[in-house]
Amino acid sequence: MTVVVELKTVDDTREFGRRLARLLRPGDLLLLSGPLGAGKTALTQGIGAGLGVRGDVTSPTFVIARVHRPDPARGGRVTLVHADAYRLGESVDPRAEIDDLDLDASVDEAVTVVEWGEGMVEQLVDAHLRVRIDRRDDDTRVVTLDPVGGDWAQRLAALD
Repeated sequence: MTVVVELKTVDDTREFGRRLARLLRPGDLLLLSGPLGAGKTALTQGIGAGLGVRGDVTSPTFVIARVHRPDPARGGRVTLVHADAYRLGESVDPRAEIDDLDLDASVDEAVTVVEWGEGMVEQLVDAHLRVRIDRRDDDTRVVTLDPVGGDWAQRLAALD
């Protein structure tokens, strides 16, 4: 069950991330893809807000991964691990670099969002959600959610 959503603004993209966060639980892996500037980090900011994590969610391009712990004052309930494999794709062995991040050490307890991670991190879990974001010339974002295994299709059916 593929879900396609059109979002008119960056704020709409963040708000959609908040709504998506209601469906997420520890052990979830989301793979975000799309061109530069499509809205992957904006979506993750919304997910972080929806999960009630500490600190600002910013692009992890230069640090590769950031860990955002739950903030009880904001209703936080689960850690968000936000990784960006964009620069890893240029290395000789990007999968080895992904292994060096130890994402498998936290994947069971956290919601893990990996930008540009297709082909590198799917083996971390039995099921995951592929999220493709494309940006039109009028800045509308087209978000395609493609569940892979598990109960993702049932959870996406509950997305309002």
